[in-house]
Amino acid sequence: MLSYLHAFHAGNFADVHKHIGLFLALRLLQKKPSAVACFDTHGGSASYDLEGERPRKTGEADEGIRKLWACRDDLQHPLWKEVWRLLDGPDSPGGETLRFYPGSPAWFEQLARDQDRFTVFELHSGESQRLHDWARTRRVDVRAEDGFTGLLRALPPKEPRLLTLIDPPYEVKDDYLTTAETVIKAWQRCRHGVYLVWYPILPDARHEAMIRRLQDSPVRKVLHSQYRLETPPERGMAGSGLLLVNPPWEWAGLMESMLEEVRSSGAIDARQRIDWAVPEA
Repeated sequence: MLSYLHAFHAGNFADVHKHIGLFLALRLLQKKPSAVACFDTHGGSASYDLEGERPRKTGEADEGIRKLWACRDDLQHPLWKEVWRLLDGPDSPGGETLRFYPGSPAWFEQLARDQDRFTVFELHSGESQRLHDWARTRRVDVRAEDGFTGLLRALPPKEPRLLTLIDPPYEVKDDYLTTAETVIKAWQRCRHGVYLVWYPILPDARHEAMIRRLQDSPVRKVLHSQYRLETPPERGMAGSGLLLVNPPWEWAGLMESMLEEVRSSGAIDARQRIDWAVPEA
């Protein structure tokens, strides 16, 4: 069971996995000049103070993004330089110990070009108000509503291309199959869209039913990226999973190379596996 409020988990190893995957997907789509419609179905907060009460209660960032930040000089892939700039952005003074961590809305907003459009959904009243406050001076459309239904109402977008992040809290077991059904319906409305689904790997393995539902659906071309801790905790997440529908070319190779550097640096003791959950044909 995870806490609905992401502040308890902000900057942990799963955020590293999820946000590198998101960063690469959007940057690869942006290799072409045509506009991308970006959607975030469960935005949470745009920025997390890692010294705040909730992150300090779990300390998960200390074993995630903070360890990676401390090892940043050891990582050689050229794309890391842009990741560090995003982390050391206007809301974070950086330094030797990273104080603030951007949530997925901030990753989208910082990466978006003038021609791109970004919409974020958040149903939780406190989180959605924080998003509204953050978005006042930014080109972000914040919608205080359920992201599953809100996304489907917004599709297909007017822009020629689409990237959607779907990462509900999975606080209730129905979220897994609701996520699968949302992906299927979204794909039927916009078959060329790129859909990135994050899920936790927990002892009950409820994510397996979600993957089976996608495999039994008409949806094709789904990459599966798993990032598992070598020494998982007795309780909580043993790993992090991503499902990517219509993956941009090079995504898998870049994920493998960047996460392998993370492992080799000793920052996060986790191993990855990328394969097809659903092949093209």
